[in-house]
Amino acid sequence: MQFELKDDYIELFKLIKVLDLVDTGAQAKMIVADGYVKRNGETELRKRAKIIAGDVLSVGDDVSITVI
Repeated sequence: MQFELKDDYIELFKLIKVLDLVDTGAQAKMIVADGYVKRNGETELRKRAKIIAGDVLSVGDDVSITVI
């Protein structure tokens, strides 16, 4: 899936929530803290990491997100 940025960046947990991958922001933070999110091939543990255009994220084995 693709996500189009409206600003310079979006915080990682907010992106997960906006895409309706979870029901709450707390669940999004837990997914990140538990190591289920990769950013550009590397595990991302920072919940508030600034996601910018060009980043490619994967959540678990099922979801791939390209930020444009």
